[in-house]
Amino acid sequence: MRLNGRYILSWLALKSNGSKKLSPSPRTLVSRIWAVGLISALLSALVYGISGLAFAYDDGAKAFEARPLVAYALSNDGDNIIGQLRTYQIKKGETLLDIARRYDLTAREVSEANHGLDWWQPPVGRTIVLPTEWIIPPGPRQGVVLNIPEMRLYYFPGHVGPHPKKGGLKHVAFVGDSTVYTFPVGLGRYDWRTPIGAFRVRGKTVNPTWVVPDDIYQEHLERDGEAEHVVPGGVPDNPLGLYRIELTLPQYAIHGTDTPWGIGMETSHGCVRLYPEDIKRLFYKVKIGTPGRFVYYPVKFGWRGGGLYVEVHRDIYGRYPGLWQFALNQAKLMGVADKIDHQKLEKAITEETGVPTYVMQGENPDNLSAGR
Repeated sequence: MRLNGRYILSWLALKSNGSKKLSPSPRTLVSRIWAVGLISALLSALVYGISGLAFAYDDGAKAFEARPLVAYALSNDGDNIIGQLRTYQIKKGETLLDIARRYDLTAREVSEANHGLDWWQPPVGRTIVLPTEWIIPPGPRQGVVLNIPEMRLYYFPGHVGPHPKKGGLKHVAFVGDSTVYTFPVGLGRYDWRTPIGAFRVRGKTVNPTWVVPDDIYQEHLERDGEAEHVVPGGVPDNPLGLYRIELTLPQYAIHGTDTPWGIGMETSHGCVRLYPEDIKRLFYKVKIGTPGRFVYYPVKFGWRGGGLYVEVHRDIYGRYPGLWQFALNQAKLMGVADKIDHQKLEKAITEETGVPTYVMQGENPDNLSAGR
């Protein structure tokens, strides 16, 4: 509905004509016209303000795209923690969504690292922890590795090529290098869970067209009263964004998004979504044939400088009724069960901050342990 001076004047005229009262006096008419002018001015200011927000968002998107891409070096001495915690002082008018995307994090990660900090009105002037430190998930460090509870993707670059086998046969091998990149993601809802499994990258598409699956079409139709069977590539409201990486997992892909605030949430129908600036970078780095895995580790153990740490995340799909037992099983598999201070581990499991936390006896040897 258009709300402008002409519409409101027409509405006033209709109200007046439909009334059995006498026509309004000149003074009343002037008052009404003045009110209409005021309302129009307010509406214009509102529209201008929204436009200003749009321009500000465009500027912000450009700033996000200019954010440096960090390649973390992998250690050869048994350490498997990358990055380093940072701190940030909240400024007036900032939300956690603003702060998080600036550092390639999500509002959820920042909130949980700071014990449930409010997303929308974080306390101005408070110094918070930025969880820019991670334990690498267990398993082969090859290609794309997504840890579902963590809602974070790790990309181990390398090259794909033929590898000779006995009998003259060949198969594709992936040879990795000594670095890793990491990106936050959005995942499938509880009723459309992102699956666990291995895959390979089978294709890549710029400006992908979204052919809406029938079950999703029916869901949108029931929810909104209307739906589309096909969303063209490159349009602003295409949920695939501008880049899509196709996988050998049927019906699943890694792609961008038209709603960046959904990164760090379970909002998709199972696919993996990245910030627009992140999917663009990953798209041009990953090669067709690259291997990958979707894994599920709500608890990860890691080493750095002889110290043992644990990183605990929410069990978003409810796979493990008790994270304590899962943590103990993981510790046994790694052979570190006898090195753990159980009180520290229990505290870390209770808090679920997603921040690597020292769990051995005694003081944390890391001098930069703020927030642990």
